[in-house]
Order: sequence, then structure tokens, then C-alpha cells
Amino acid sequence: MDSFGLASKAYAVFAKDLRLEWRTRYALNTILMFGVTTLAVVSFSLGQAGLPVKLLAALYWIVVFFSAMAALAQVFTREEEAGTALALRLSADPNAVYLGKLFFNLVLLSTMAVIITPLYFIFTDAPADNVLLFIVVLALGIVALCAATTLVAAIISRAAMRGALFAVLSFPILLLPLILLVSASDSVLLGQGISEILAPLQALIAYIVVMLTASILLFRFVWKA
Repeated sequence: MDSFGLASKAYAVFAKDLRLEWRTRYALNTILMFGVTTLAVVSFSLGQAGLPVKLLAALYWIVVFFSAMAALAQVFTREEEAGTALALRLSADPNAVYLGKLFFNLVLLSTMAVIITPLYFIFTDAPADNVLLFIVVLALGIVALCAATTLVAAIISRAAMRGALFAVLSFPILLLPLILLVSASDSVLLGQGISEILAPLQALIAYIVVMLTASILLFRFVWKA
């Protein structure tokens, strides 16, 4: 399959999921409700007391991680529940399915980040002097989360306890990028420049490349099993 054909088929899968999500808004509402509720509860609990910057960085990625766990698995479980997974297996190339689902998860998590991130800075009084660099870290974090969890979502799509199993399988895979993201975010919130966070950013990029490559190679076997 040429690159153009693969891209067009991946876009068809992505557009189908986007239309379905636009009708129901199930995953988007879930991810936003969890994120906003968590930030509001933490803000009201702290009151006038502030948190150290390192804890603020960890808090942000805890919110993002659990929001992702609440919604990203739906990209494949929805196909199984609706009975459309078999038709998709017969009609679409596995690489196109994976890329389409990956792009959908990227859009979903990016939409959450666009709404949650300003609220995070407002509710927690986190330093906002280095926002552009924080956005760079956030973008890499979103890609890393989606690169790892899209394959996991396919693996657990036919399991009975999908929600719990998704989080259990995803956490060990995401532990390394979460540590790197907290470290980089901590440095950014402290006002450090790109040179101070270059090492974790390089490690994140390497992680993304490895996960995307492994996922594309393995997805065909998972999807056809």
C-alpha cells in the first residue's frame, strides 16, 4: 500500500470515529468531567495554601493520566460493543486502523489539554512565566500517552473488565514517560530554559519513536487475533 492510500484509509477511520464522538460526546465529556472535577477539588482543598512546584507538576500529569485512562480505551471497545469491529477487520488495513485510532486519541487528548491547562494555571496558581516551553512538554506528553495506550486499548477491547485492565496494563508502560514529564514540567515551572530540560525531552522523543514503531509492527497481530 502506498503512502497516499494508507493516509486516506487512516483518515477514513479517524473521520468515522470523529463523527461518532460528535454525536455522542461520551469520551470527551468523560475526560473533561474527570479533569475539571479533579482540579476543582484540589483547588478548593488547598484554599490559600500553595503546593511546591514539584508537586504541582506531578498533580498536572496525574490529572492528565487518569483522564486518559477514563476515555482512551473507548476507541476500540466502542467498536466491539457496536458490533462493527469485525467489519473493520475485514475491510480496512490494520496499519490504517491503528493510525486512524491514534489520530483520534491525539485529537481527544489535545482537546482535553486545551481546556484543562488554563484551568490548571488558574486553580493552582502555578508559575506561568514559561508557558510556551510547558506547551512543548505537554505536546510530547500527549503523543507519548497516545502512542502507548492505543495498542493497549486494542489488546483489552474484548476483555470483560476493560476499564480496570486498561489502567493496569497502561501504567507500567507509561511510568517512564510520566517520570520524564514530571521532571521536565518541574524544571519549566521553576523558570529553567530548554537546555535544562533537553535530556528528558530527548528521552521522550526516543520513547515515542520506539512505541510508535513497536505498535505499528505488533498491531496487525493484535487486531487479527
